[in-house]
Amino acid sequence: MRARGFCAIAGVDEVGRGSLFGAVFAAAVILSPDRPIRGLNDSKQLEPERREVLAERIRERAAAWAVAAVDAAAIDRINIYQASRLAMRLAVEKLVPAADFLLIDAVPLDLVIPQHPLIHGDARCHAIAAASIVAKVERDACMRVWDDVYPQYGLARHKGYNTPEHVRALEQHGPTPLHRLSFEPVRLVSLIPVDDDGQLELFEMEASACP
Repeated sequence: MRARGFCAIAGVDEVGRGSLFGAVFAAAVILSPDRPIRGLNDSKQLEPERREVLAERIRERAAAWAVAAVDAAAIDRINIYQASRLAMRLAVEKLVPAADFLLIDAVPLDLVIPQHPLIHGDARCHAIAAASIVAKVERDACMRVWDDVYPQYGLARHKGYNTPEHVRALEQHGPTPLHRLSFEPVRLVSLIPVDDDGQLELFEMEASACP
């Protein structure tokens, strides 16, 4: 892409798509060719301590980076696929300087910026890997904060994902206002009414990604 004249190439990725709780996060990162970062990889393949170190280096050395989040209420309203795309688009729009080309993990975005989705992009492209690391570290930090608000759910440990511990807590305590009510494990333990077509009647809730 640089050989073709692009100079602000952003990697874009999201995290938290499969979680039962909270926002889906996305990051966009424009790496600097003059300040390389060794060890970039898919965030899921890295130990938490290594992710933290790399995220700090990315924030220090990248030409630009940005994070955005779309909350659980919006996920229930527009579905997780569209919410993930929205979070990625918002992250790209926050970049300063702006990107002139996008490398995205798997899905296209509704932007006029030239772009190329890559299957398993976080394992194939350093810029996408950097975005996955920054987004993962930001979301994990948010889950630790929410764990103080809702300590009975174990959010700091499982980060809101569908683990036996989380399901047991849902069965015992029911969902919080920040659980994704359209996700089946949450829906099964909630008292959300169903309309005549068998669809969830979802209620609008305003909630930030982090308290």
